[in-house]
Amino acid sequence: MLANILADYFEKGGPVMWPILLTALVAVAVVGERTFWWWRESLRRDPATLEKLFAALENGDFPEAARLANNSPDPILRMVYHGLNHYHSSLQGALQVAAGVELQRAGRFLVVMDTLVTLAPLLGLLGTVSGLFKTFLSIGGEELAIKSVTGGVGEALIATMCGLAIAIFSLVPFNLFSRKTAQLEFELEAAATNVEIMVTAAKQRGIETQVLRPGNPDSGPAPSPPAVPRTPFPTDKP
Repeated sequence: MLANILADYFEKGGPVMWPILLTALVAVAVVGERTFWWWRESLRRDPATLEKLFAALENGDFPEAARLANNSPDPILRMVYHGLNHYHSSLQGALQVAAGVELQRAGRFLVVMDTLVTLAPLLGLLGTVSGLFKTFLSIGGEELAIKSVTGGVGEALIATMCGLAIAIFSLVPFNLFSRKTAQLEFELEAAATNVEIMVTAAKQRGIETQVLRPGNPDSGPAPSPPAVPRTPFPTDKP
């Protein structure tokens, strides 16, 4: 019954309903994929291990810090591991590249959602113009056909309603995912700043900062100098 009603409205909406339908399918697919992705990422976050990693860096134990970050699903820990294992080439550059990769994953399909928010109402407006154009053609004819007039107005209203519905459906998740991406960017920048400060301080104290990959027999514990103050991290508790 409901399917017949929807099919009837779809047919009355005119030919512009086909691109609107395509837009709706893309919106549902993108919102569903991004919702699942962010839910999965929330399960991968590991603030406890991140605090242990910072503690190891404060103590100058860089091999232990690399071991904690190795093979971690947490995006911040992945960035730190990449930076620590490319320290002698460029710590800052390695952290920036790793952070860029994580942000690119987080911001995937945001451009598509932004386009949908703009495109859907425009398609609805196109259907409105098309329906009103048919109405005016009917009025200008020799015989005024009430059915033709109401059909054109109905086509305009249906197309407008569907376009606005798709835009509203896409707008809220778009803003939510954009906010989550901005928050992740802030956390990555804060973590990268902490790592740079700690490594630089350790280097100034003469601590060996070469980080050997876990499993290397040459890796050994580094000296344990006094703790290095670090920038407060967003997950720190007061």
